[in-house]
Amino acid sequence: MIYFDKVSKIYSDNLPILEDINFAIEHKEFISLVGQSGAGKTTLLKLLIAEERPTEGKVFFESADIHSLSRKHLTLLRRKIGMVFQDFRLLPNRTVFENVAFAMEVAGREDEDITIDVPQVLELVNLMDKSSSFPHELSGGERQRVSIARAIVNQPDLLIADEPTGNLDPLNTWEIVQILKKINELGTTVLLATHNKGIIDSLGRRVITLEKGRIVRDDKEGRYVL
Repeated sequence: MIYFDKVSKIYSDNLPILEDINFAIEHKEFISLVGQSGAGKTTLLKLLIAEERPTEGKVFFESADIHSLSRKHLTLLRRKIGMVFQDFRLLPNRTVFENVAFAMEVAGREDEDITIDVPQVLELVNLMDKSSSFPHELSGGERQRVSIARAIVNQPDLLIADEPTGNLDPLNTWEIVQILKKINELGTTVLLATHNKGIIDSLGRRVITLEKGRIVRDDKEGRYVL
Protein backbone atom coordinates (compact mmCIF):
# COMPACT_ATOMS: atom_id res chain seq x y z
CA MET A 1 0.00 0.00 0.00
CA ILE A 2 2.74 2.46 1.04
CA TYR A 3 6.43 2.15 0.25
CA PHE A 4 9.37 4.40 1.10
CA ASP A 5 12.19 3.61 -1.34
CA LYS A 6 15.64 4.90 -0.27
CA VAL A 7 14.17 8.20 0.89
CA SER A 8 16.37 10.99 2.24
CA LYS A 9 15.47 14.56 3.15
CA ILE A 10 18.11 17.28 3.50
CA TYR A 11 17.29 20.91 4.25
CA SER A 12 19.32 23.95 3.23
CA ASP A 13 21.88 23.58 6.02
CA ASN A 14 22.93 20.22 4.52
CA LEU A 15 21.91 18.33 7.66
CA PRO A 16 19.96 15.16 6.78
CA ILE A 17 16.60 15.01 8.57
CA LEU A 18 15.91 11.59 7.06
CA GLU A 19 18.48 9.27 5.56
CA ASP A 20 18.01 6.10 3.47
CA ILE A 21 14.48 5.33 4.70
CA ASN A 22 13.13 2.00 3.41
CA PHE A 23 9.92 0.38 4.62
CA ALA A 24 6.51 -0.76 3.44
CA ILE A 25 3.07 -0.56 5.05
CA GLU A 26 0.48 -3.15 4.12
CA HIS A 27 -3.26 -2.58 3.89
CA LYS A 28 -5.02 -2.82 7.30
CA GLU A 29 -1.79 -2.64 9.33
CA PHE A 30 -1.55 -0.68 12.59
CA ILE A 31 1.93 0.84 12.86
CA SER A 32 3.43 3.03 15.56
CA LEU A 33 6.20 5.44 14.58
CA VAL A 34 8.40 6.38 17.51
CA GLY A 35 11.54 8.36 18.16
CA GLN A 36 12.81 11.22 20.24
CA SER A 37 12.10 14.84 19.31
CA GLY A 38 14.05 15.68 16.14
CA ALA A 39 14.28 12.06 14.99
CA GLY A 40 12.38 12.84 11.78
CA LYS A 41 8.85 11.58 12.51
CA THR A 42 7.05 14.75 11.45
CA THR A 43 9.11 15.10 8.27
CA LEU A 44 8.32 11.50 7.35
CA LEU A 45 4.59 12.15 7.74
CA LYS A 46 4.85 15.32 5.66
CA LEU A 47 6.53 13.34 2.88
CA LEU A 48 3.68 10.85 2.96
CA ILE A 49 1.06 13.55 2.36
CA ALA A 50 3.31 15.45 -0.08
CA GLU A 51 3.74 18.53 2.09
CA GLU A 52 7.47 17.96 1.65
CA ARG A 53 9.46 16.48 -1.25
CA PRO A 54 12.29 13.98 -0.73
CA THR A 55 15.80 15.05 -1.62
CA GLU A 56 16.44 11.49 -2.77
CA GLY A 57 14.26 8.41 -3.23
CA LYS A 58 10.54 7.95 -3.79
CA VAL A 59 7.37 7.52 -1.76
CA PHE A 60 4.67 5.30 -3.24
CA PHE A 61 0.98 5.12 -2.30
CA GLU A 62 -0.91 2.30 -4.02
CA SER A 63 1.91 2.03 -6.60
CA ALA A 64 1.78 5.76 -7.47
CA ASP A 65 4.86 7.94 -6.91
CA ILE A 66 3.25 10.59 -4.71
CA HIS A 67 5.62 13.37 -5.67
CA SER A 68 5.20 12.93 -9.42
CA LEU A 69 1.40 13.26 -9.35
CA SER A 70 -0.42 16.20 -10.91
CA ARG A 71 -2.18 18.62 -8.56
CA LYS A 72 -5.54 17.04 -9.47
CA HIS A 73 -4.39 13.48 -8.77
CA LEU A 74 -2.61 14.54 -5.59
CA THR A 75 -5.88 16.05 -4.32
CA LEU A 76 -7.65 12.76 -5.05
CA LEU A 77 -4.93 10.80 -3.26
CA ARG A 78 -5.12 13.02 -0.17
CA ARG A 79 -8.82 12.20 0.10
CA LYS A 80 -7.74 8.63 0.81
CA ILE A 81 -5.80 9.84 3.86
CA GLY A 82 -7.31 11.06 7.12
CA MET A 83 -5.24 13.21 9.50
CA VAL A 84 -5.50 13.63 13.28
CA PHE A 85 -3.31 16.18 15.07
CA GLN A 86 -2.35 16.91 18.65
CA ASP A 87 -4.05 20.33 18.57
CA PHE A 88 -7.46 19.15 17.23
CA ARG A 89 -7.83 21.92 14.58
CA LEU A 90 -11.60 22.19 14.90
CA LEU A 91 -13.68 25.08 13.56
CA PRO A 92 -14.67 27.01 16.70
CA ASN A 93 -17.93 28.46 15.33
CA ARG A 94 -19.31 25.15 14.10
CA THR A 95 -20.99 22.42 16.10
CA VAL A 96 -19.61 18.91 16.44
CA PHE A 97 -21.95 17.74 13.65
CA GLU A 98 -20.96 20.66 11.42
CA ASN A 99 -17.22 20.13 12.00
CA VAL A 100 -17.50 16.54 10.81
CA ALA A 101 -19.88 17.42 7.98
CA PHE A 102 -17.43 20.07 6.76
CA ALA A 103 -14.95 17.37 5.71
CA MET A 104 -17.66 15.79 3.56
CA GLU A 105 -18.68 19.14 2.06
CA VAL A 106 -15.09 19.86 1.03
CA ALA A 107 -14.95 16.44 -0.64
CA GLY A 108 -18.11 17.24 -2.61
CA ARG A 109 -20.33 14.70 -0.88
CA GLU A 110 -24.12 14.88 -1.23
CA ASP A 111 -26.34 16.24 1.57
CA GLU A 112 -28.05 12.85 1.80
CA ASP A 113 -24.71 11.15 2.45
CA ILE A 114 -23.84 13.74 5.11
CA THR A 115 -27.15 13.13 6.90
CA ILE A 116 -26.43 9.40 7.03
CA ASP A 117 -22.66 9.23 7.53
CA VAL A 118 -22.01 11.92 10.15
CA PRO A 119 -24.23 10.29 12.82
CA GLN A 120 -22.58 6.94 12.11
CA VAL A 121 -19.06 8.20 12.79
CA LEU A 122 -20.20 10.20 15.82
CA GLU A 123 -21.67 6.98 17.16
CA LEU A 124 -18.35 5.23 16.51
CA VAL A 125 -16.49 7.79 18.64
CA ASN A 126 -19.26 7.91 21.29
CA LEU A 127 -20.26 11.53 20.67
CA MET A 128 -23.81 11.43 19.34
CA ASP A 129 -25.02 13.19 22.50
CA LYS A 130 -22.61 16.07 21.77
CA SER A 131 -23.54 16.61 18.11
CA SER A 132 -25.02 20.08 18.77
CA SER A 133 -22.20 21.23 21.06
CA PHE A 134 -19.45 23.65 20.09
CA PRO A 135 -15.73 22.86 20.56
CA HIS A 136 -15.35 25.20 23.55
CA GLU A 137 -18.05 23.20 25.36
CA LEU A 138 -16.08 19.94 25.05
CA SER A 139 -13.25 18.38 27.03
CA GLY A 140 -9.89 17.80 25.37
CA GLY A 141 -10.66 14.12 24.89
CA GLU A 142 -14.01 14.91 23.32
CA ARG A 143 -12.46 17.42 20.94
CA GLN A 144 -9.93 14.82 19.85
CA ARG A 145 -12.74 12.35 19.21
CA VAL A 146 -14.44 14.95 16.97
CA SER A 147 -11.13 15.32 15.13
CA ILE A 148 -10.98 11.55 14.60
CA ALA A 149 -14.60 11.45 13.39
CA ARG A 150 -13.83 14.20 10.89
CA ALA A 151 -10.73 12.33 9.69
CA ILE A 152 -12.59 9.08 8.99
CA VAL A 153 -15.99 10.30 7.77
CA ASN A 154 -14.88 10.05 4.12
CA GLN A 155 -13.71 6.47 4.71
CA PRO A 156 -9.98 6.94 4.07
CA ASP A 157 -7.69 4.01 3.32
CA LEU A 158 -5.09 5.42 5.72
CA LEU A 159 -5.45 7.29 9.01
CA ILE A 160 -2.38 9.24 10.19
CA ALA A 161 -2.47 10.19 13.86
CA ASP A 162 0.33 12.61 14.82
CA GLU A 163 0.71 12.66 18.62
CA PRO A 164 -3.10 12.45 19.06
CA THR A 165 -2.88 12.00 22.83
CA GLY A 166 -0.12 14.53 23.52
CA ASN A 167 -2.47 16.93 25.35
CA LEU A 168 -4.66 14.33 27.05
CA ASP A 169 -4.82 12.72 30.49
CA PRO A 170 -4.39 8.93 30.89
CA LEU A 171 -8.13 8.12 30.76
CA ASN A 172 -8.74 10.12 27.59
CA THR A 173 -5.56 8.69 26.11
CA TRP A 174 -6.86 5.17 26.69
CA GLU A 175 -10.21 6.05 25.07
CA ILE A 176 -8.52 7.51 21.97
CA VAL A 177 -6.34 4.40 21.58
CA GLN A 178 -9.40 2.15 21.81
CA ILE A 179 -11.09 4.16 19.06
CA LEU A 180 -7.99 3.93 16.84
CA LYS A 181 -7.91 0.17 17.36
CA LYS A 182 -11.61 -0.07 16.46
CA ILE A 183 -11.06 1.96 13.27
CA ASN A 184 -8.21 -0.37 12.33
CA GLU A 185 -10.34 -3.44 12.97
CA LEU A 186 -12.93 -2.00 10.56
CA GLY A 187 -10.30 -2.08 7.80
CA THR A 188 -8.47 1.27 7.88
CA THR A 189 -4.67 1.31 7.96
CA VAL A 190 -3.44 3.33 10.96
CA LEU A 191 -0.07 5.08 11.27
CA LEU A 192 0.39 6.46 14.78
CA ALA A 193 3.26 8.79 15.68
CA THR A 194 3.68 9.04 19.44
CA HIS A 195 6.08 9.51 22.35
CA ASN A 196 3.81 7.59 24.71
CA LYS A 197 5.56 4.40 25.82
CA GLY A 198 2.44 3.09 27.55
CA ILE A 199 0.43 3.23 24.32
CA ILE A 200 3.10 1.42 22.32
CA ASP A 201 3.60 -1.34 24.86
CA SER A 202 -0.16 -1.92 25.27
CA LEU A 203 -0.81 -2.18 21.54
CA GLY A 204 1.65 -4.97 20.79
CA ARG A 205 1.61 -3.98 17.11
CA ARG A 206 4.38 -3.14 14.66
CA VAL A 207 6.76 -0.41 15.84
CA ILE A 208 9.15 1.55 13.60
CA THR A 209 11.79 3.46 15.57
CA LEU A 210 13.58 6.49 14.12
CA GLU A 211 16.85 7.78 15.52
CA LYS A 212 18.71 10.73 14.00
CA GLY A 213 16.83 10.35 10.74
CA ARG A 214 17.37 6.61 10.30
CA ILE A 215 15.23 3.57 10.98
CA VAL A 216 17.03 1.68 13.74
CA ARG A 217 14.30 -0.84 14.60
CA ASP A 218 11.28 -2.33 12.83
CA ASP A 219 9.57 -4.81 15.15
CA LYS A 220 6.46 -6.71 14.10
CA GLU A 221 5.07 -6.93 17.62
CA GLY A 222 7.22 -4.32 19.21
CA ARG A 223 7.65 -2.34 22.37
CA TYR A 224 9.02 1.16 22.86
CA VAL A 225 12.80 0.72 22.97
CA LEU A 226 15.02 3.80 22.75
